Amino acid sequence: MKSTANIPLNIVFIASEAAPLAKSGGLADVTGALPCALQAQGHQLSIILPFYRRDIAASGVVTEALNKSIEIWIDGITRYAPLHRAEINGISYILVEQDDFFDRDGLYGKGNDAYEDNLLRFVFFNRVALEAAARLHAHVDVIHCHDWQTGMIPLLLKTQYQHLPAIAQAKTVYTIHNLAYQGVFGNEWIHRLGLPDDYFHLDGYEFHGHINCMKAGIAAADALTTVSPTYAEEILTPAYGCQLEGFLRHHQQKLRGIVNGLDLLQYDPATDENIARSYTAGRMTGKKTCKQALQQECELAPSENTPLLVLVSRLAEQKGVDLILARLESWLAQGWQCVFLGSGDPWLENQLHAMAASHSQQMYFYCGFSNALAHRIYAGGDIFLMPSRFEPCGLGQLIAMRYGTLPVVRRTGGLADTVVDYHQDKRNSTGIAFDAASAEALDQAVQTAVRLYQQRHIWSRMRGRAMRRDSSWNASAASYADVYTGRA
Repeated sequence: MKSTANIPLNIVFIASEAAPLAKSGGLADVTGALPCALQAQGHQLSIILPFYRRDIAASGVVTEALNKSIEIWIDGITRYAPLHRAEINGISYILVEQDDFFDRDGLYGKGNDAYEDNLLRFVFFNRVALEAAARLHAHVDVIHCHDWQTGMIPLLLKTQYQHLPAIAQAKTVYTIHNLAYQGVFGNEWIHRLGLPDDYFHLDGYEFHGHINCMKAGIAAADALTTVSPTYAEEILTPAYGCQLEGFLRHHQQKLRGIVNGLDLLQYDPATDENIARSYTAGRMTGKKTCKQALQQECELAPSENTPLLVLVSRLAEQKGVDLILARLESWLAQGWQCVFLGSGDPWLENQLHAMAASHSQQMYFYCGFSNALAHRIYAGGDIFLMPSRFEPCGLGQLIAMRYGTLPVVRRTGGLADTVVDYHQDKRNSTGIAFDAASAEALDQAVQTAVRLYQQRHIWSRMRGRAMRRDSSWNASAASYADVYTGRA
């Protein structure tokens, strides 16, 4: 493995999703944007993904079939996986075809129900990806894996793929994007999938008698990262460790938190074609126009001075949406407006639908996801709500700040690392943070935000600092390069 800082590395990302080809959440934003930043620093990048036929077709990206197919024996049969290729921003995407696994309605499940064969799907993908990396590259320096879907790769490389010289010496880096989703399955899959059974023990991937894919990655990877420094500390504690805190403490010496960045070209109010009018931190007239346009689109009473609270989120307990619901009626009673976008927990969806229906002049709820509408919400809002119970990094608050919509966040994970709280540092503040995961604490923070919003000179300075915050991938990419070369 090359370790000299000036030598470009050949880095292979293996992931279950990456923008713009396939996306279910923030993982895709990271695996789509970080390789571009690393490439700009002189490294060679390629990304291996499943060939999600429907999602890739919808993305509009042109792919080509390679004259290569990988043969894999798994679950009692031999499968053949044709490879496809796409090129985006000079980066090669290698796509693993297996339509009965990957040409489905969702990446991991239908609605809120995960596919029962997810372990089979992704161990198959892991094996094909390792074979493809070895066949398509003369030499690989780093294999960077992400979340439970690729957690078995570091273990498989060390135990079953050392005969492939192109990847045998590759350093494995494993990134935990969300510890809550670990990929836990019954142990009957061990022999069906040919997993190394001699590592099925407490110090390996065994977890209460089950297979734990994330535990495999933590144990076997050469380096571990997660997506913010605070989250890296939090997951070592019982409150956030999801029953793996002791195991993570055992591997703490190879763990580092690196905050995520943003694709600044995609999220730029100066050039965003989705919004009503462009604007910059130095010329904010366009933001007023965007607020007016959002109010009109959502059929809210037009008002320049009414605080407009916005939310773009997966609707889940993790995101603290129930805390918002507990105070929503009182906020509307004070004359404020709300525009929310998201989907997830059916109960939360129903509650938000009911509130929007009974307060149609003040509240709008879009159930689902629309990228264009999300951009208009970020641009048109005044205050962005993100009261997460835990948040490994979070992109919503970064996007909101980029658009001058100041975030109210709970002080946890990446939210603590990226939002400067007004109470703690008035001169550098970019939002409001609170500690307790309670409706009362959220309400106090929102009331503070509204008071500051009404003091336009204070709000204007905070908004300018938020918009000028460097949320690019440059610094984070340099930190990842340090991990790759062993300097971290």
